[in-house]
Amino acid sequence: MTWNKLMPDNPVVAVAGATGAVGVEMLRVLAERRFPAERVVALASSRSAGKRVPFAGGELVVEEMKSESFVGVDIALFSAGAGVSQQFRSAVTDAGCVMIDNSSAFRMDEDVPLVVPEVNPGDAAGHSGVIANPNCSTIQMVVALKPLADLAPIRRVVVATYQAASGAGQAAMDELYAQTGEFLADEELHVEQFAHRIAFNCIPHIDVFLGDGSTKEEWKMVAETKKIMHAPELKVAATCVRVPVLRCHSESINVEFGAPVALDAAKAALSAAIGVTLMDDTAEKVYPMPALLEGTDDVYVGRLRVDDTVDNGLQMWCVSDQLRKGAALNAVQIAELLLQR
Repeated sequence: MTWNKLMPDNPVVAVAGATGAVGVEMLRVLAERRFPAERVVALASSRSAGKRVPFAGGELVVEEMKSESFVGVDIALFSAGAGVSQQFRSAVTDAGCVMIDNSSAFRMDEDVPLVVPEVNPGDAAGHSGVIANPNCSTIQMVVALKPLADLAPIRRVVVATYQAASGAGQAAMDELYAQTGEFLADEELHVEQFAHRIAFNCIPHIDVFLGDGSTKEEWKMVAETKKIMHAPELKVAATCVRVPVLRCHSESINVEFGAPVALDAAKAALSAAIGVTLMDDTAEKVYPMPALLEGTDDVYVGRLRVDDTVDNGLQMWCVSDQLRKGAALNAVQIAELLLQR
């Protein structure tokens, strides 16, 4: 069934998982975009209750997340893990609150829209109390693909990702810092957050391995892209790699179209697209790099060129801040869509 509760102009917003890396970023984005919340509530587990988190020049006291926490709340931004989202789903929706969930818990459920506002904003209208935030690597790719798909149908996408430590949470970022220091001091490296050391290394293993040899992260990029772009026949091949970068994901993307797409037309479409910045001047060595784009909101595209190994092919390089557009910003933008309705 479709949700029919009217969203107030100034909703009460809860951030579930407010002390985590994404939760902190959600609070920052709400404040920066001046989201018209009547009140913002910071929620986390019992061990974090009583802590203070920054918000809009002040602080919020973190409250323990309980089923009754959502009474009187209109929108709940969740970034507390799939298990927690599943545990609290009924409590949220029964309270008349809309859950915008950053975990993988509900993304492929038929009754849950999977939304990237620059790509499929209309899907948000069909929710029944839960809207899913896609995987971070999927979000930035489809934002870059959408203006190109408007030029000609996309038949196949081959993507290799270079994913930052932030995708695995604050503890993973801390481990990258710590291991870098240990490596440079010629000390023993302590490995806890990843399958192998992350300092000065690349790990072609994100999430669990599946029966066909791919990882679940790679499967997410395939399945989620098809759902978001309403393209069940689209072919997607992904290889996902963790790299020693703090918070911006990078992607090398090859696109095969069903009809010719001129390079100049592709550049013009990307330049005009909302949420995309074209950084593509090889003569001046201008192209997106993760170290320079932390804390920014757009999806940055560069190295756009013809792929002559296939008919109607283009190649590009894409960078975006995983904590911003890849998670917190996209969730807040979905909340803004609810207000527009």
